[in-house]
Amino acid sequence: MRALVRDVRSIEFSDVPGARGTQIKWLISPKDGAPTFAMRLIRIEANGEIPEHSHPWEHEIFILKGSGKIRVYETIYDVSEGDAVLIPPDAPHEYHADTEMLFICLIPNSGVPPEYR
Repeated sequence: MRALVRDVRSIEFSDVPGARGTQIKWLISPKDGAPTFAMRLIRIEANGEIPEHSHPWEHEIFILKGSGKIRVYETIYDVSEGDAVLIPPDAPHEYHADTEMLFICLIPNSGVPPEYR
C-alpha cells in the first residue's frame, strides 16, 4: 500500500442531499486505497442543518471552525472549535450550526457510498 498526500483545496464541495446549507468533501476513501476508514470534510452554513438520521456505524468528528449543536439520542451538546465527538452506531443524531461550522468526519468504509469505493 502506498501513502497518499492530497491538497484538499483541489477537491470541490458538493451538497449533502436532504440537508440544508451543508456541503461535503470526500478527502480519503476506499477509492484512494484506504483499507478501513474514510475521511470527510463537512461544512454547515450558519443556521444550516443535517436532519435526524442514524446508521449502523460509529463516526468521529473534530470541529475545526464554528459552533453549533449536535443532538445524539435526546441529549443536545453545544460544540465548537476544538471539540471531538463520538457518535455511537445506530444513535439518532442531527446537527445545527449557529455559525458556519467546518469539521472532519471519519467513518468506517462500511458506511461509504458506492461512488467512493
